[in-house]
Amino acid sequence: MTDSLKKLLQAIADGEISPEIALDKLKDLPFETLEEFAKIDRHRQLRTGFPEVIWGADKTPEQITKIINLMRQDDGVVMATRIEAEVYQQLKQTIPDLMYYPTARICALSAPKTPSQIGKISILTAGTADIPVAEEAAVTGELCGFAVTRLWDVGVAGIHRLLSNRDVVYNADVLIVVAGMEGALPSVVAGMADCPVIAVPTSVGYGASFSGVAPLLTMLNSCAAGIGVVNIDNGFGAAILAGQILRTAKKISR
Repeated sequence: MTDSLKKLLQAIADGEISPEIALDKLKDLPFETLEEFAKIDRHRQLRTGFPEVIWGADKTPEQITKIINLMRQDDGVVMATRIEAEVYQQLKQTIPDLMYYPTARICALSAPKTPSQIGKISILTAGTADIPVAEEAAVTGELCGFAVTRLWDVGVAGIHRLLSNRDVVYNADVLIVVAGMEGALPSVVAGMADCPVIAVPTSVGYGASFSGVAPLLTMLNSCAAGIGVVNIDNGFGAAILAGQILRTAKKISR
């Protein structure tokens, strides 16, 4: 990677290519190998608008520490998902400025700042038990610079709770709706909203919910138009999709 950068910088200095062309070339520069266990895509943010994020589950604290310390050299968000509290305590010993969001199970090198991106992401949950997945989406969105509105426990078993908060639905630019059990809430919300709805099935529910498969199928079979569905418990993926929708809206409005 260093050799490629030197050649590119020299070509700019010699006037062989313009800075604009160089920027396009930077998007496709190689990854960086970290020992034998990781290949870090350090140009993902330049290419896609969002940085590579560390999947914390199934990695050792030592591996996560080394990846964070490499990624912190870049100017961008450094975060890891699915970090349990005991793992965070181990990471904190060697990365003292690491922050932790326990409900979301996310750790990051920065705190959410004043929103810098256009648009608002509104996140709803059917029940209190869905909040961890919803918080993963919320914290991800905030760390990536988006304004986030939270509305918890407004499921269809007490639909008046949702109807009493119509303004949250009406004022959203993109909605993330998180639900387990039968997963009906996204269909109801999509029937009220004039913006995209991202449905997130959770593994919350009794045995016949099949650890999230039942709400997943409900959401995929929704009769309401304008719903996109992500994988079970994938709050992170929902936030990135919401962010891409808002960034695309900004791009085409220029």
